[in-house]
Amino acid sequence: MKIIGLTGNSGCGKGAVAKIMEDRGCLILDCDKIAHENMLPKGKAYKPILESFGEKVLDRNGFINRRELGQIVFNDNEKLKELNKITHKYIVEKIKEFICENSFAKAIVIDAPLLIEAGLEKMCDSVWIVYADFDIRVERVVKRDCISKEDAILRFKNQMSFEEMKKYANVIIKNNKGIRELEEAVLNNMRVEEII
Repeated sequence: MKIIGLTGNSGCGKGAVAKIMEDRGCLILDCDKIAHENMLPKGKAYKPILESFGEKVLDRNGFINRRELGQIVFNDNEKLKELNKITHKYIVEKIKEFICENSFAKAIVIDAPLLIEAGLEKMCDSVWIVYADFDIRVERVVKRDCISKEDAILRFKNQMSFEEMKKYANVIIKNNKGIRELEEAVLNNMRVEEII
């Protein structure tokens, strides 16, 4: 079994790459989804987040308002580190469990925006970085998340730079064009990695 770490900055198209890989038989472990599940009222990170950030991050139904929490952490690097410290340990726990349960798989893809920051690259046989030009990323994030251009740029400021990220890369997938070119790049690299 091969374990591939998949990461990239907001708006790079990491989700599209994961979908292509999933369609070709890879098992995808979506770390964002794990983090969201852990923030639900019965999730492991719920109480620690409330202890650190207070009830102001709750909506009227008692759920953590991720948009509200995002506004806090994307404006304060220390608060972002605090949130990551809470959530990462539960994500690592789930990844280890998932790998054990799926040891029969040819390839497992750990889809994690903070793969390197969380030290998850150490668990991987190969690290894939998805890259897109700045203006393209801004446009995608504004459209996807219904936020302003200024908020998208602010979000980028708290992310590891591509220059730093690429030091960890075994594979770099450029995603500035259409889905056809992206699919071709992903499949070529899957052949090289011998997972198709």
